[in-house]
Amino acid sequence: MAEIHDDVAAEKAAHETVLRTLDRPTIRAGASTPWGRAQVSRQFADGIVLHSTASHGGFHLDENANAAVHALFRNDGEFYEEDCEWAKVAHAFPQLFTAYERRLADRTLRDTYPDAYERVMSVTLKDGQSHIRDRQEFEKRHRNDWVVIAALNSDHKPGFVECIATLGGIRGETGERRFLVPGADYVSGRHGFVIDPLKHEAYDGPSSFVT
Repeated sequence: MAEIHDDVAAEKAAHETVLRTLDRPTIRAGASTPWGRAQVSRQFADGIVLHSTASHGGFHLDENANAAVHALFRNDGEFYEEDCEWAKVAHAFPQLFTAYERRLADRTLRDTYPDAYERVMSVTLKDGQSHIRDRQEFEKRHRNDWVVIAALNSDHKPGFVECIATLGGIRGETGERRFLVPGADYVSGRHGFVIDPLKHEAYDGPSSFVT
């Protein structure tokens, strides 16, 4: 664990060092953005400005800068919000970002835009390399299985978790069922808990979901 912490600390230190060398001056604020009026604006390069508003923020690229973004990542509106789409800007202009930021951008693109990422990078993503792709595979694999959408410790059956499940874990669908799962068995994975009908009994007794 010490080595992991050392690696993280070294990466952050390198990030801060490089960050101080990058020219990202604050410029006049007040620009109109999809998220409201900009309160702080920083220029990363000609035609590339990061805006922050009271609620959100993101990049605005002028026409020339936007043309440099790969067509599969490009936003026609020239704005790129700060949660996920910023990674498209980092991919197009890696020299404007630190190694740490580029690594986060690559992860964000894989997690959020797996189809486009594979085509742009000429790769095939493997299990564990993209959150959305893994979610898609999970849903495909378990579309006919009962997947838990809500769970709590049972007040009526101590030691058990009362679960509400639907086929494929699709919310809002009819045909919900309740199950009792031993507490020791219930570990919700990254995409949900799948009921094993051979181990987890259907339950129609008093519910802890009813107050």
